[in-house]
Amino acid sequence: MADNLAHPFDRRKSFVVHPQRLLADLMRCTVGRVLTLNDLPDDDLLAIFDFYVVKLRGRLVYLAFCDYDTGRKIESWQTLVHVCRRWRGLVFGSPRRLNLQLCCTPGSSTRKSLDVWPALPLLILGHASSEASVDNVIGKLEHIDRITQIQIDLQRYLRSDDLWTAMEVPFPELEVLHLSFSDSAPWTPWTILPELFLGGSAPRLRYLPLSSIAFPGLPNLLLSATHLVYLCLSNFPHSGFFLPQAMATCLSILTSLESFKLEFAYSHGQQSRPPPPPTLFVLPALTKFRFRGANNYLEVLLSRIDAPRLHQLVTMFFNDIDLDTSELNQFIGRSPRFEAYDDARLIFHTHEARVRLQSHPEPSDDGKVEIIIPCEVLGPQISSLAQICASLRLLSTTESLFIYENIYYTPVWKGVIENSEWLGLLLSFTAAKNIYLSKKIALRIAPALLELTGGRTKEVLPALQNVFLERDHPSEPVQEDIAQFISARQLTNNPVTVSVWENRDLA
Repeated sequence: MADNLAHPFDRRKSFVVHPQRLLADLMRCTVGRVLTLNDLPDDDLLAIFDFYVVKLRGRLVYLAFCDYDTGRKIESWQTLVHVCRRWRGLVFGSPRRLNLQLCCTPGSSTRKSLDVWPALPLLILGHASSEASVDNVIGKLEHIDRITQIQIDLQRYLRSDDLWTAMEVPFPELEVLHLSFSDSAPWTPWTILPELFLGGSAPRLRYLPLSSIAFPGLPNLLLSATHLVYLCLSNFPHSGFFLPQAMATCLSILTSLESFKLEFAYSHGQQSRPPPPPTLFVLPALTKFRFRGANNYLEVLLSRIDAPRLHQLVTMFFNDIDLDTSELNQFIGRSPRFEAYDDARLIFHTHEARVRLQSHPEPSDDGKVEIIIPCEVLGPQISSLAQICASLRLLSTTESLFIYENIYYTPVWKGVIENSEWLGLLLSFTAAKNIYLSKKIALRIAPALLELTGGRTKEVLPALQNVFLERDHPSEPVQEDIAQFISARQLTNNPVTVSVWENRDLA
């Protein structure tokens, strides 16, 4: 090999060689007779091919709906087979190592595009926007023994009954099934999958996202989906399809489940809460859980499951007046990963208020507890937010509290929030040493802090040591209110320091 060409596995090099550039260099050197293809052993050539093709081997990459770039990457191996006979033999001789796959879209014909290639795993990805595209998908379903992924987004106006009928058979190789409707709305009729969808069996299924689709036969299908790692039911019909007790029983079977999302389409009536069962269903692999719906439904569900490895929990409640989060609190307490969170954030968006717990410094989106209350205008939600904070025991040990408005989705406040409501919101943070206030929030909270004088000085935020105000100079009223609060704290031998908060991105 020429000296000026770095070997792709040379660990002594301090730089990284781009594999596609290396492949191009090798081809140029071959033309210049510096190196011939015969000088490269098959294993080395396959190692280069490994870098060139899209590597999905070893883990299943859940792809979004297919576009030109996605299809090009999936079928990037096709470029290699056109170079020469030897390369074609190496590629077709290593279909598993190179993870060879064919990608079809609803807009492409079936027979002409598939007959020219070997019987490789087949992916059906894309948007079905016409009756012809639905027919194309049905035609591709004839290859049931080869299909590994089906990801179809349909228009609501299309007739899909024939498609669901064609899928009432087992797909022995299917690993990903993603079905959705792009123009769904709460008032449109639900698409209901037949009871025998997928023949009632999906032994290799790993990813199952369904959006705006009702599926009464889901519990029976999940009985066979023992390898499922991702389950997403978004814009799901009201709870009449599945009571929380039945949903918990479904989940108990999925011992490999890592991520679960359950989002109802609209609010439904509260249900009477049955007594919790004597034992919990343990979900040993679950790390992420997202819920949107009625608080009562979530409480019943959480009273029946335990997820010791959970490190991301996001819940959005519908407009419940009284929030009983006792089971949510116990569920969080059963997950050791949540004990490491030392930051609490109260975030106000255009149409929602959030309580977020996370570790410091700010982690990736993977590790957090977040509770969301949707609303048209902010104001009445302060009391609900205070109720949630009071129920979360983790907040009693939080040392840093951030309160701010989202800079991209500025909220609309309804009327004047009473100082007593702000103080009620802060009552739960008994261990907070540091409080960070954005400029707009400081205007609202500073007058409330001013009321903490005399005998009430340590009634709220008793451990407070530092107040951080957002960059730039705070307004004069804020400065005056904070100054009087600090003076009152100094009289009780609990001094508080004011500093500048150089925040980055308040999202």
